[in-house]
Amino acid sequence: MSILVKADTQILVQGITGREAATFTRESLDYGAKIVAGVTPGKGGMTLHQLPVYDSVAEAVQQHRCDATVISVPAPFVLDAVLEALFNGIKLLVIVTERIPRRDVVMLLEAAAAHDARVIGPNSLGIISPGQTRVGMAGGAVDAIHRAYMPGCVGVVSRSGGMMTEIASMLTQKGIGQSTCVSIGGDPIVGSTMLDLLPLYEDDPDTKAIVMYAEPGGSAEECLAEYVMAHSIRIPIIAFVAGRFTDGMQGIRFGHAGTIVEGDKGSPAGKIRVLRESGVLVADKLSQVPELVKAAVESREV
Repeated sequence: MSILVKADTQILVQGITGREAATFTRESLDYGAKIVAGVTPGKGGMTLHQLPVYDSVAEAVQQHRCDATVISVPAPFVLDAVLEALFNGIKLLVIVTERIPRRDVVMLLEAAAAHDARVIGPNSLGIISPGQTRVGMAGGAVDAIHRAYMPGCVGVVSRSGGMMTEIASMLTQKGIGQSTCVSIGGDPIVGSTMLDLLPLYEDDPDTKAIVMYAEPGGSAEECLAEYVMAHSIRIPIIAFVAGRFTDGMQGIRFGHAGTIVEGDKGSPAGKIRVLRESGVLVADKLSQVPELVKAAVESREV
């Protein structure tokens, strides 16, 4: 099984005629994703990769079932694109655009909550359930996807889309497949955190472990640790916290996480400490992740 998306998920692409969107649409179709249509205002009536392009989401949903949408439009127009998708009943929105004004992000997340919809991103490479579908551009071209990802029982959640693929590739090389991998996005505010996704993995009987890739900044990992300590978690969580060199360098912005570390809050050392205290297995080196996953899964099966 999988979370969020599966083989029959029907996908809309907003901004499909843009260079990046046109490329990942073709690659996703090659992988077998069921993309049904695209939207670009002013270009309705044309086709791209044999897909119909509409002027609006309203026109698209009149002709197609759209379970999810990928939003790949310039940052100033993302809020409008999100609202259009929500008002037309789409419940899963993957936003690949980065550097969206924070006020717009807050507004679109409030609107999504009001419509009982889920947002992945902004600044996400998307979601991939190996062997089933991809929503977004995780993994790149189809040959690269097949090399890096394979169906299996491990969920992967990462702020970095590139590191999500790297971790999946390391697992695949060790014969460990993945259930669903989610690039939650590297911007300061994102729609779904690891904590938000944990219940979905918990409810998926085929997910036996979760790998989490964390970065400096923010308190998402601390919140996850608090939740794990307060609840009985069915599946083991294996984490790698990047950026340990930043410990002691307070008030500096690091990488695309876009969050400033203040004191111990948000620092790699602080994240590692609270995660370990909660029972999360933290790898000292990224290369240790596959062996920790294998040991954790085998221990639960005994």
